[in-house]
Amino acid sequence: MVLSWTRRTVFRRAHKANKQLPGVDLTVEEITIPSHFRCPVSLDLMKDPVTLSTGITYDRGSIEKWIESGNKTCPVTNQKLTTFEITPNHTIRKMIQSWCVENSSYGIERIPTPRIPVSSYEVNEVCTRLLSGSKSLDEKKCVEFVGKIKVWWRESERNKRVIIGNGVCSVLATVFDSFSSVSFENHVVVLEEILEILTWMVVITKSKLCLSLSSLDCLVWFLDGKDLGARQNAVLLLKEMNVEELSKVEGVVEGLVKIIKEPIGSSATKACLTTIFKMVSFSSAKNRVEVGEKFVELGLVSFLLESIVDGEKGVCEKALGVLDCLCDCKKGKEVVKMNALTLPLVIKKILRVSPLASSFAVGVVRKMCEKKEEGVLIEVIQLGGFQKLLVMLQVGCEEKTKENVTELLKMLNGYRSKAECVESSLEFKYLKN
Repeated sequence: MVLSWTRRTVFRRAHKANKQLPGVDLTVEEITIPSHFRCPVSLDLMKDPVTLSTGITYDRGSIEKWIESGNKTCPVTNQKLTTFEITPNHTIRKMIQSWCVENSSYGIERIPTPRIPVSSYEVNEVCTRLLSGSKSLDEKKCVEFVGKIKVWWRESERNKRVIIGNGVCSVLATVFDSFSSVSFENHVVVLEEILEILTWMVVITKSKLCLSLSSLDCLVWFLDGKDLGARQNAVLLLKEMNVEELSKVEGVVEGLVKIIKEPIGSSATKACLTTIFKMVSFSSAKNRVEVGEKFVELGLVSFLLESIVDGEKGVCEKALGVLDCLCDCKKGKEVVKMNALTLPLVIKKILRVSPLASSFAVGVVRKMCEKKEEGVLIEVIQLGGFQKLLVMLQVGCEEKTKENVTELLKMLNGYRSKAECVESSLEFKYLKN
């Protein structure tokens, strides 16, 4: 039996009152849901009744889940389904609504009239018109059709599946390219609209998307804009792009550094750091060095250290990862070593954020101590690095991290007697945990 929260509350209160007042009859008659109003699968009151080709009516959510699980038969008749099309049963739905109204005094709430899900035909029709409008650069028409897609997307999960399944993502990418290849400034409205929904699709569904060079240029242009929403959408979309193609785009490095320098939100910062990490670690060897040095020249190291101090776990973890990658290029390592905050911050974060963050932090320290510089090694010991590395071996870590930790301990062990017994934390009281 399906009863609303209000109905159950009435029963509970009546039962309690019967116990308190044994001489008073406060029994409430329970309401039985008619069997033809129940879904044969869930046995619950149907909210959106639909009928299969076999003539049996189910609640839409239940039968869609049944079909999506790979079943090809009708749950009641066990007949093989010749088609998976489902038809809304308006008659049953209106009867259920009337029954709810008649029993409203018992706490039964009227089910709302469900929105009709979008069909593949409607989606394909809008896509055709969108492509037509983009060829003639009819911005007004394209904004209207993109708006329709946004409304459908927000209405239900089923609509999202239909939209993705009919290739809307690639259509929007084509339309975006049509307008971005002509002029960013003159078509900013339609480009922002498409950018927003493209970001939803790619980020939520992890769809693969290939954008042209002009489209990537447009995304970088948005990074430098004043609209915070567009800037965030642009960086979230750039995170999903191919790093080799991205490295060729003029201004992308400057745009990403600006997002780190002037944060607009945690999700944007994390997406930006992920993109930078990919660019300085997964690009070809030549591009990796060039891009890494460019990031260093723009002052990324100091911004990363600020992120490590103030950032949440995800931001701190990714910032340490980028810092570790920047130490792979000569100029990056030099700048990292020159900053007096690097060692105190990095060692402080070992064993405090996450195993991955500790791994990156150890990588940074290892690269700073490569030439066995006495001053650096002594500072690491004074900052408590030796003890933290011992703990890492005891609690366990990945093989590569374990190798770095072992190598560091060997180097540090010879300088323990030379390290001054000073409380290094006194010099860095202002640093946050």
